Amino acid sequence: MASGTNLDAVQAQARAEAAAKTVFPILLSISFCHLLNDTVQSLVPAIYPLLKAGFHLNYGQVGRIALTLQLTASLLQPVVGLYTDRRPQPYSLAVGMGITMIGLLAFAMAPTYVSILAAAAFVGIGSAVFHPEASRVARMASGGQHGTAQSLFQVGGNAGSAIGPLLAFLFIKGQANIAWFSFLALLGIVLLANIGAWFRNSRSHHPKPVVADPEHLASLGLAHSHVVLSTKQIGWSLAVLVALMFSKFFYLASLMSYYTFYLMNKFHLSIQNAQLHLFLFLGAVAAGTFIGGPVGDKLGRKLVIWCSILGVLPFTLVLPYANLFWTSILSVIIGLILASAFSAILVYAQELMPGRIGAVSGLFFGFAFGMGGVGAAILGKLADLTSIDFVYHVCAYLPAIGILTAFLPDLGPAKVHQPKTAPA
Repeated sequence: MASGTNLDAVQAQARAEAAAKTVFPILLSISFCHLLNDTVQSLVPAIYPLLKAGFHLNYGQVGRIALTLQLTASLLQPVVGLYTDRRPQPYSLAVGMGITMIGLLAFAMAPTYVSILAAAAFVGIGSAVFHPEASRVARMASGGQHGTAQSLFQVGGNAGSAIGPLLAFLFIKGQANIAWFSFLALLGIVLLANIGAWFRNSRSHHPKPVVADPEHLASLGLAHSHVVLSTKQIGWSLAVLVALMFSKFFYLASLMSYYTFYLMNKFHLSIQNAQLHLFLFLGAVAAGTFIGGPVGDKLGRKLVIWCSILGVLPFTLVLPYANLFWTSILSVIIGLILASAFSAILVYAQELMPGRIGAVSGLFFGFAFGMGGVGAAILGKLADLTSIDFVYHVCAYLPAIGILTAFLPDLGPAKVHQPKTAPA
C-alpha cells in the first residue's frame, strides 16, 4: 500500500510539473546570469600572459593559478549542492556572484603572486556557490520541460566561456583594467537577487520532491529501461568513462591554459591576437558541447564518444606541425569534436546508474573541473622543464585513450513502459 501511495505521489508530482507554465523570463535571466558568471571565469585564463609578464611567473606558477581556480570550484560545488538540497538558499545565487566580484577586484589590485592565488580562489568559490542553485532554479522554472530548461541554462554558460577571452582582447590592456569587469558581476548580483526572491516565493507553491523507490518503479515498468548490467560491469564502465574524461579534459587544459603562450612562442603573436584565437577555440568548444547531446539522442552515446575522443586523434597529431593558418583551423575542429563528448559521457553514466542521477552528475562535473586544474598545473611544470611546444607534442597522443570506448557496453534506447495490467 505504501509503495502504491509513493507511486501515486510521483505521478501526481509529474502531472503538476507538466501542467505548470514554463517561466521563460526566469529561464532567460538565469541563463544570462550563467553567461555573466562564465564570462568572468573565462577571463582568468585569458589574462595569464598579462599576469606572467607582470609578475615574472614561470609556467608552473601559471598552472598553479589554474589549479587553484579549478579545484575550489570542483571540490566545493558538490558540498554546496548537497547542503542546498537539504536547505535551499534562494539568495545564495547573489552571494556567489558577490564572491566572484571580490575575486575580480582582487585580480585587479593584486600586488603579489599569493594575492593572485587568493583572487583565483574567490572566483572559484563564487562559481561553486552559483551553479547548484542556478541549476535548481532552471528546473523550477521549466514547467516540466527539464531538458529544454537545462539546455538553455548551459547555452548561457558556454557563450560566456567563449566571450570572456574576446572581451579580454578588446578591453584588458593592463592589470587594473580587470576591475571594469566587476560591473558585469554587479549586474549579475542585481538580477540574481530578483531571481532569489522569485525562488523563495515559488518554493511555497511547489510540492516537496518525492523520492520514489527505483526498484519498485522498475517492477512497475516505469523506470528507464536499458541493458541490465552487473555491479562489476557498471564499475568497469564508470572507470572507462573516467579515463575518457581524463583524456578529454587534460587535452583541453593544454589549450585553455597555454594556447595563447603556444601561439605567442611559435608564431610571435601579440597577447591580443593570441586571445582572439583562444576566443575562436572556445566558441568551437561551446558549439561542440551543445551538439553532442542531440546527436547522442539520435545516434547513440557510444558512437558519439567514439567519434569525439578517438576521432579527434588525427587532428591533435597534426596540430604541432601546422602553420598559423592551419593551427587556427585545427584548433576549431578539435574544440568542436572533443567538446561533444561531455554530454554523451554524462548521459551514458546516468543511464548506467539511473537511480543515482545527482551523484553521477556531481561526480563527473566535479571531475571535469578538477582535471582541468590538475592538468594545467602538471602541463605548466612540464613546459618549464622542456618547452611549450613539447607539451603539445605529448598531449597530441592523449585522445588515443579513446580506444577504451570499445569496452563500454551497448546500452539499449531509453524507453518508458506502461505497467502491465492483469487480464480481466
